[in-house]
Amino acid sequence: MSPATAIQRHHHLTLCTGTAQEDYDFHTKILGLKSVKKTALYDGVVPIYHLYYGNDLGEESTLITCFPMRQSGRVGRKGTGQISAISLSVPQSSLGFWSKRLTDHGVANKEDQRFGEKLVKFQNPGGIDYELVGIADDDRKPYTGGGVPSEYGIRGTHGITVSVASFETSLEFMELAWNGKQTAKDGNSVRFEVGSGGTGTVVDFHRDPSLGQGTWTFGEGTVHHCAFQVESLDVQTDVKAHIEGLGFTDVSDRKDRGYFESVYVRTPGGALFEATVSKPEGFLIDETYENMGTSFQIPPVFADQAQWIKDFLEPLNY
Repeated sequence: MSPATAIQRHHHLTLCTGTAQEDYDFHTKILGLKSVKKTALYDGVVPIYHLYYGNDLGEESTLITCFPMRQSGRVGRKGTGQISAISLSVPQSSLGFWSKRLTDHGVANKEDQRFGEKLVKFQNPGGIDYELVGIADDDRKPYTGGGVPSEYGIRGTHGITVSVASFETSLEFMELAWNGKQTAKDGNSVRFEVGSGGTGTVVDFHRDPSLGQGTWTFGEGTVHHCAFQVESLDVQTDVKAHIEGLGFTDVSDRKDRGYFESVYVRTPGGALFEATVSKPEGFLIDETYENMGTSFQIPPVFADQAQWIKDFLEPLNY
């Protein structure tokens, strides 16, 4: 596979949220997603939860992962150079259900439309913008154990919106480095799709030069990065070399994230992307299917600090 065509679809979206409890309750009790893993951030010296949500098996392109930041006291600043919104795929006929469900749970929302797609807009408890987009032909299987009937359930990711001060460098990166094809333009927004296109591959860029620069650090209320699936470690290596060969040199070495291997790239517009390869065992590497997501998993790199980490982290009831 050519590295220029290796980016397949979203793998996961990673957010910096508020408290662990409000994050867990929002995703599992309101959005009806499965808690597929409870672990900790693999970086740094101060423990921070890393909570994963998705469908029954935690499959690629169904995953939202969250760093609850309230305990750390770090708050992000929204602006350009970062992902400003995430969108999730739901059946077209379910938008009315979701609007009512969100309202019943005290979550303000409104119906909208973009690029010809009908959607429901709202925010998570930390102020991150979410969208549920009505899609007619998404065959990904929803989680059915979270209180949302299967005919209405979230299928997975649909897209992200990246806020930029100007389009030029980001569009160049998508076309040359990230297997993106421009599929639509609507005023100050441009849409790209990666891989074979369709839901789960969308990257929208929204131009707003009036905004200041957003934060790149871990900070509550911001989207940290979007990960994209690639086929294998060999392909991931080729992708890294291809991007660096184009002159985009802000690319990380490979990092072992326990359940997948990651290479990060800071795009010229500022947003952080990741090329990701799942390990064969996936989320079953440290738990059985029957117990997946039911207990806290200490990252192996911090095994000798397990008790200290458990005592340090805020309580989480599940």
